[in-house]
Amino acid sequence: MALSSAVQLKYRPMLESDLDAVMQIEVQAYPFPWTRGNFIDSLHAGYSAWVVEQGAELMGYAVFMKAIDETHLLNITIAPAYQGQGYGQWLLEQCIEQAQYHGALRMLLEVRPSNLKAQQLYERQGFKILGRRRGYYPSHDNTREDACVMVLNWQAE
Repeated sequence: MALSSAVQLKYRPMLESDLDAVMQIEVQAYPFPWTRGNFIDSLHAGYSAWVVEQGAELMGYAVFMKAIDETHLLNITIAPAYQGQGYGQWLLEQCIEQAQYHGALRMLLEVRPSNLKAQQLYERQGFKILGRRRGYYPSHDNTREDACVMVLNWQAE
């Protein structure tokens, strides 16, 4: 679903002062959320961390790290109230543009096989399944869920 052209979104670097709002979204969106410490560590490590706002409302965020010529998308989240309205696609496009601007040739990410909506979002953007990471994610029954590793190449290797 595409966003209306009337929607005014702002994409800006995440600040530590954003973390209360980020954590509110994170705990609403995931059964096993990142901790505040995960976000602080990412900021202190110099990872690219961005938020999307509409007016004064923080609607989502993304964290990714660049390693030589590729970018690893670590977390991309839209507040549950805004999911399914095109905001996730818009934010993903901003992340890809940012990675391309900084010289990355591809983007990698992990996604739960059970998260079909996210997989569909990534596939619409051109991501392909590269492989699996066994036992990557925690699950409620004290087992582990695999991760699908997905990749988007925008320059021939």
